[in-house]
Amino acid sequence: MTIRRVNSFRNGGKEDVVLLGGKGANLAEMTNTGLPVPPGFTITTEVCREFYRSGRRLPAGLLEEALAALVELEEEQDRVFGHVERPLLVSVRSGAVTSMPGMMDTILNLGLNDETVEGLAKLTDNRRFAYDCYRRFVQMYGSVVYNIEAVHFERLIQKEKQLTGCMEDQQLSVESLMSLIEQFKNLIEIRIGRSFPQDVKQQLQGAIEAVFLSWSSPRAKVYRKVHHIPEDQGTAVNVQSMVFGNMGETSGTGVLFTRNPSTGEDVMFGEFLMNAQGEDVVGGTRTPCPIAELQEAMPDAYKELSLCAKQLELHYRDMQDIEFTIENGKLYLLQTRNAKRNARAALKVAADLAREGLISKEEALMRIDVQHLNHLLHRSLNSEAGHAVMATGLPASPGAARGQVVFEADTAEEWKRAGKEVILVRLETTPEDIHGVIAAEGIVTLRGGMTSHAAVVARGMGKPCVCGCEAMQLDEEQQQLTGNGITIREGDWITIDGGSGQVIPGQLELREADLSPELMLILGWADEVRSMKVMANADSPVDARKAREFGAEGIGLCRTEHMFFSQTRLSIVQQMIVAEKETDRQAALNRLLPMQRSDFEEIFREMDGCPVTIRLLDPPLHEFLPNIEELTERLTALRSKEGETLNERTELERMIRRVRDLQESNPMLGQRGCRLGIMFPEIYEMQVEAIFQAVLRCIRDGISVLPQVMIPLVGHVNELHLLRNMVDEVAEQVLGEERRYCSYKVGTMIEVPRAALTAGEIARSADFFSFGTNDLTQMTFGYSRDDAEGKFLAHYVENKLLPHNPFQVLDTEGVGKLIEMAVAQGRARNPMLTTSICGEHGGDYESIMFCQRIGLDYISCSPYRLPVSRIAAAQAHIRMQSEVLPQEGDTQKLA
Repeated sequence: MTIRRVNSFRNGGKEDVVLLGGKGANLAEMTNTGLPVPPGFTITTEVCREFYRSGRRLPAGLLEEALAALVELEEEQDRVFGHVERPLLVSVRSGAVTSMPGMMDTILNLGLNDETVEGLAKLTDNRRFAYDCYRRFVQMYGSVVYNIEAVHFERLIQKEKQLTGCMEDQQLSVESLMSLIEQFKNLIEIRIGRSFPQDVKQQLQGAIEAVFLSWSSPRAKVYRKVHHIPEDQGTAVNVQSMVFGNMGETSGTGVLFTRNPSTGEDVMFGEFLMNAQGEDVVGGTRTPCPIAELQEAMPDAYKELSLCAKQLELHYRDMQDIEFTIENGKLYLLQTRNAKRNARAALKVAADLAREGLISKEEALMRIDVQHLNHLLHRSLNSEAGHAVMATGLPASPGAARGQVVFEADTAEEWKRAGKEVILVRLETTPEDIHGVIAAEGIVTLRGGMTSHAAVVARGMGKPCVCGCEAMQLDEEQQQLTGNGITIREGDWITIDGGSGQVIPGQLELREADLSPELMLILGWADEVRSMKVMANADSPVDARKAREFGAEGIGLCRTEHMFFSQTRLSIVQQMIVAEKETDRQAALNRLLPMQRSDFEEIFREMDGCPVTIRLLDPPLHEFLPNIEELTERLTALRSKEGETLNERTELERMIRRVRDLQESNPMLGQRGCRLGIMFPEIYEMQVEAIFQAVLRCIRDGISVLPQVMIPLVGHVNELHLLRNMVDEVAEQVLGEERRYCSYKVGTMIEVPRAALTAGEIARSADFFSFGTNDLTQMTFGYSRDDAEGKFLAHYVENKLLPHNPFQVLDTEGVGKLIEMAVAQGRARNPMLTTSICGEHGGDYESIMFCQRIGLDYISCSPYRLPVSRIAAAQAHIRMQSEVLPQEGDTQKLA
């Protein structure tokens, strides 16, 4: 079937959505199914693209083709466009490929002028109806085509109602409507400098152009950006014969969802108005009635509407959003589309449709927008509108929280013990703030990015976090926070939304997380389908327990440096780092060893029978060094005191000198990772000894242990070879005869570009590769993540210099090429090599699609992102099976 650029509803169907747009394709589908659809035609999306290529001008001959199509409508309706006695009126409406509700423009009642309005009045024997249509048309044309703000028309209507003592628009008399029409035309002439067009052909041309122009309106652009809809998609224009819901008390209009879009319940949900047109329902000018009341008001129309709704849901095999009009008791369908719904409803509808046999389990999985699942796994704002915002930072860890503001970690801990809910606000957090982070309901930092200390720790704990709120100012001396003209003092309440990055003054109502039966069912189906394993990043026994609850098949990354963030351990770690003598360092390590052993043992017990990948210490030293300003202040205070403080002063001076010696110009590229283990082998030896001591204890208690030791930041095979030998030697010493019961592995995190480029060599000494995509992205782009996200990345994405923030969505063209190359080289050298990613990208939909395509064995993400990753991994497998790669915006279409 050939689709012409002006295409009758009788030609085409839902499969032609790319050219006809969603609305046009569905109108054609319903027409050809025999449903009651007013006749019309669609001007294709290709015409829209040509319109913009031609400098926002209609292509040559297009208007003539549209007028020729109108002749067919005239024959069907027995009316003539522009005829003074039997006028044909049409609506002109947008219809993009991807649904964009309310984002583009519509004009109703087109074809009316000072003469045809009289013809309509005689034809319908209803002068008030005719002039009401004309009033609406002039108002809409002025707003849509001439961009006159709607408020100017509304003011004139309100003034007329006050003069005549009317409360509602429908109470206005014919004389009032005629007066308003003249006032509207005068307003247009004053504002635009030309008269309202009486030529109906000119009206049609202006309306078509206006709908195409609405594709580039600010609200449409914002919507496309948020929902990742391609700019070159364009909109179609649908021209349709008018049917009238405003012809009296036997007429009406409404919107119907075949199921409840908030709960997913299988019951019709919607609203209608008697004696009204569609804009009255969606525009908010009148209060509509619940759809259930239509059964009493017009039982025959309600029965037919119910049957049509069920037919459309069965036909499209999905919940539908239907617009309808009833004209003198006769039902007409003006639109159907797959209905928008929230995350909770999406899960229930998908599960119910699968259980009803309308769709398969695989189709049900593909209906889920994984990005929306975060709303179900964390507390969220009960209402998303109507609140002031102090600042919007980076959405570092999802969920909503509220509490009294504190600016110090000690205060957070103290207030928590007193039973208060607190939000910790800091310029930036350090490991020394961990007790405050634990105590707080949520965290806000003015500096830092998505991988800052606050962000990483908060995500691991499942706490909401907003980072990089540079628009706010923190006055630590005055203990107050300011932003957007709002001042918050210590003890004042704020609410934060870690999903949107908003910081909001006051206490907002929160909605609790709800792991519904439908979510558990969908997750079970996902586990049946997916081929990639899904593991968790977990740094403590509590994290491990939560990971098992959320369905982790193991721990893909246990970051041992996070085990040292508690107050009791941090001081010992600092002693170890600043020690100048090996004996002093060993003494500190001896104190840390039983702590590490206990941590590992508890994690092994929680993960009984599942692999646990433990990354050896990888601290950028600046995170663990004592604060030199605090040390200096203490020294100054001691010097001002009298008495025997010499020994303490000497130790402080030594500490200050040592910290200065250890400070690095670029800590992220300094003495960290395997470099630390090579320069100070006793540190890694202690950790490996603690691992295998924990293994030994678990084995003797009948616990199945599958340890994997990860060497971080390897850039050369010699580094891994040296440290692997150390791991094997310590394992032999600790396990002895029990080694035969422990099938441990040793591998590395590929996070240095050179490691990816020489992966074939490195695979000689590795049992597994785990790609640390955060550092690999930083080093490949040459970006410091914290600085980039706070300074220029948003500008880059906004201006399309980059398609996405590469720290949120994996850069498949650059970083991805390194990963793909490393996997191929590594497996060529070592066919038994297992591969995974364990950075933030392990919880991102598009990145998971890439991991599936290149054949990674598993992904690892924070415990609270496991449900999202399990479903995304299933979707990736389904797409690969059907050999359809994801396109930009697919996640939105799935909803």
